[in-house]
Amino acid sequence: MKTTNNKPIVLITAGPTREAIDPVRFISNHSSGKMGYAIAGAFLDKGFEVILVSGPVNISLSHTSLRVIPVNSADEMYTACQKYFPVAQITIFAAAVADYKPAQVYTQKMKKSAHEFSLQMVKNVDIAFEFGKIKRNDQVSVGFALETNDEEQNALKKLYSKNLDLIVLNSVKDEAATFGYDTNKITIINRDFQFQAFPLKSKAEVAVDIVTAAIKVGQKQEQAVQA
Repeated sequence: MKTTNNKPIVLITAGPTREAIDPVRFISNHSSGKMGYAIAGAFLDKGFEVILVSGPVNISLSHTSLRVIPVNSADEMYTACQKYFPVAQITIFAAAVADYKPAQVYTQKMKKSAHEFSLQMVKNVDIAFEFGKIKRNDQVSVGFALETNDEEQNALKKLYSKNLDLIVLNSVKDEAATFGYDTNKITIINRDFQFQAFPLKSKAEVAVDIVTAAIKVGQKQEQAVQA
C-alpha cells in the first residue's frame, strides 16, 4: 500500500461531467456532487489522504489532507484519475459521468435556425470499467448504480463487469434519495452476493456507511495477503 505522510490514499470521483456542444452549451445531468463530497469528508475524518476529482459543483471542502482536482468532461476526469489510481488504496467512483458526448464540438456558438437540429453522440470512456482492468488485488474499488428498474440485477452486472469490490445501489423510486437531496437510501452489495440495506439517512451518515464498508474490504485483503 503506497502512502504519503504515512496516510493511506483514497481517490474519489464526484459530481457531474459536462460534455461540450459548442463554447456556450453542454450536455450534463442533475448530480450535485453532495454524495461524493460527503464520502470525501468521511474518509478525511478517518485519517485518509483524499484526492477528489470533481466535476462542476457548488460545494467547497477544505482540509490539509484533501486535494481537489476540478474537471469538466469525462475525458478530463479519466485523465486526472490515471495519475492517482495506481497509488490509491481505495477508489470510490461516485461521479455521475455522462455515458455519451457529442461527436463534434463546434468551435463557435451555433446559431438558431428554422430547421430541426440533430446531434450525433458517441460513447464516453467508462472510467470504472477501464480501471477495473488494471486494479490490483491490494486495491479496493467501489462503484454506484442509480437505477430505475431491475435495480439489483443491473447493480450486480455493474459490480462484476467493472471488477468492483462493492457497489452502492439506490433507486429513483425512493423519495428524497436521488440527485440534489441531502438524504439518500442505499443498499451496499459485495462480490459474495451479500446485500446490506440501509434506511433513509443524511448523506453524511450514508457516507460513513460506505466508508466503513470499503475499509472493511481493505482490511480483509490485507489479512489475506498476510495469511
